[in-house]
Amino acid sequence: MKQLKIGTHTFSSRLFVGTGKYPDYEVMQRAIERSGAECITVAVRRERLIDSAGRNLLDFIDTKRYTILPNTAGCFNADDAVRVARLGREILLQMENAGANWVKLECLGDTKTLLPDPFETVKATEQLVADGFQVLVYTTDDPLVAKRLKNCGAAAVMPAGSPIGSGQGVLNPNAIRICLEYLKDNDSDYPVIVDAGVGAASDVAMAMELGVDGILLNTAIAHAKDPIAMAEAMKLACEAGQLSFESGRIPKKLYATASSPELMIS
Repeated sequence: MKQLKIGTHTFSSRLFVGTGKYPDYEVMQRAIERSGAECITVAVRRERLIDSAGRNLLDFIDTKRYTILPNTAGCFNADDAVRVARLGREILLQMENAGANWVKLECLGDTKTLLPDPFETVKATEQLVADGFQVLVYTTDDPLVAKRLKNCGAAAVMPAGSPIGSGQGVLNPNAIRICLEYLKDNDSDYPVIVDAGVGAASDVAMAMELGVDGILLNTAIAHAKDPIAMAEAMKLACEAGQLSFESGRIPKKLYATASSPELMIS
């Protein structure tokens, strides 16, 4: 299957996984390995890197093996998001990780819905692009906002399937289809990734069958009864969904179509 290119980065796996909400760092470590992901996203605010025992999350990640995608989780305005993105860049430059030049932008509107503020998100995208970042931007499934973010220079646009951590799957597949149409018009390789809301492997497969280029998830694995097994399920679903999309499904019809050459009725 074709590799996924985002900015200057290229991946074989189209599954991106997070590092939060796991029972402990050891489970996180094993789940990430089982997922087959090559890129993992990390919230770089200091209070999110250190656990109650004082252990640093980054000590449990092989930074030579994985590309780290620093994210601005917990930011509610453009100024904070830009500051946190720059912090992430400094941390990863010191670690000599390939992810130092990019960021997953989250600029949220409130703590109840965790949906992005479109105005602050556009503002932050413009500032980060000007600052030399390759920006993967979390947004709603609004096609017009998605198109605006691409025009701002985002390296990838990541519409939510449903609210973060909700496990509702892709609530509005038609909106995702329109996002794909708008974002890939005259640029079929432009990366569109569903970010947030999936809860089961079937959600991942369904999203990939829409034609998106990848899935970014965290809670669906971290809060599963067996995170390690769920990580593998998500890996297989992502691969199956992509292969299904590329293979081309049959059209839906109202009536039956015989699968044998002739149907004899006596």
